[in-house]
Amino acid sequence: MVAALLVAALGTGLLLGQPVVLVLLLLLVVLAYLAWQLRNLRLLQRWLEEGRRFQPPESVGVWGDVFQGIYRLQQRNRKRKRKLRKMLKRFQEATEALPDATAVLTQDDEIEWWNPPAAGLLGLSYPRDIGQRIGNLIRHPDLSGYLRGGEYEGDAVELSSPVDEHIRLSLRIVPYGKNYRLLIARDITRLQQLEQMRRDFVANVSHELRTPLTVVCGYLETLEEECGRGEPELQKIIATMREQSERMQRIVDDLLMLSRLETERVSEQPEPVNVAAMLAQVCEDARRLSGPEHHQIRLEADAGLWLRGNDNELRSLFSNLVFNAVRYTPGGGEITVKWFCDDSDAVFEVADSGIGIAEHHLSRLTERFYRVDTGRSRARGGTGLGLAIVKHVLLRHGGRLEIDSRLDEGSTFRARLPAARVVRTGREPTGGSL
Repeated sequence: MVAALLVAALGTGLLLGQPVVLVLLLLLVVLAYLAWQLRNLRLLQRWLEEGRRFQPPESVGVWGDVFQGIYRLQQRNRKRKRKLRKMLKRFQEATEALPDATAVLTQDDEIEWWNPPAAGLLGLSYPRDIGQRIGNLIRHPDLSGYLRGGEYEGDAVELSSPVDEHIRLSLRIVPYGKNYRLLIARDITRLQQLEQMRRDFVANVSHELRTPLTVVCGYLETLEEECGRGEPELQKIIATMREQSERMQRIVDDLLMLSRLETERVSEQPEPVNVAAMLAQVCEDARRLSGPEHHQIRLEADAGLWLRGNDNELRSLFSNLVFNAVRYTPGGGEITVKWFCDDSDAVFEVADSGIGIAEHHLSRLTERFYRVDTGRSRARGGTGLGLAIVKHVLLRHGGRLEIDSRLDEGSTFRARLPAARVVRTGREPTGGSL
């Protein structure tokens, strides 16, 4: 357009033979061009300032293309914003519908948003608590350590609600996005009450059963001595009754043991335990349990490696793992018991050449009364509670259980206990706290 005007002005000046007219015409063309550009810039400015006007200004040439291009970009941006608003609204509606308290935290633990249950369970108030650190509003050492740790996968913290101390909460943090985290708090008061009711029921029933079972076993022993002589059939019946009553006694004893492990406080000053000597006794008991099956039981224990803990609980831990190996290893099989210290932990290990366990059973072995083979377990005299006791003893001692097993190739049970409990000595150590 500018080139056409310049050519027209130049042609007019040459035809008239007036150079001055030529210069003036050129100036007029340039001024007209600049005025047109300024007009389009002004139109663009007004259009951008007036956000409610969606239609672009009318223009021609390159400015018409610019206006249309900007208009298309605006339309796409508006569609994206509407979509984002809908997504944000759905997210807020979903989180507000959650029964669990949910709050959004920044990387500095500052609160950006929360749902209504969070206001009720955590005592958050808008706008007072926006931007506040969660650790300043909920002051609890476990939560502070949880936030500082930075390892959130699979972990949760249990504490009382800052609104009502009778409400118990389970707090979990879930990282998401870039440097953002969700704090999820669940009311577990009812679950804890039900769990306490279960513990009380089991403990009371076990106590109530213990006395009559002792009386029944006593009478059955007398009957076996007095009435079973010369009567094989009657002797067999009484022997079966006595075996089943003794099995019931073992179940009751194990239930009472579990009840104590769940309810009693962990000692703050555990005594040093001579583990090697204890394992020698356990292996001797295992040989007697083996009887005519003559299992080859070998003990490899570091005599100078003692452990701070509860003597009775550790004995239960060791004996349950060793006796299980005896029960589920065919006669003449090998059982190796080890007690040693590796780079990080004190390790108690029982390896056998027994029947092995299928992989899909391994995750459930420490559940109460869970049996891989119900018939075989009962025939071998197991109660189904041994590994549950092992798990609870390890939890009380800060340890963990590892299980490696293959069908028909045997199993290895490995109890790892923290190095903080280890006492290295060549003589009997004195007691003390961890």
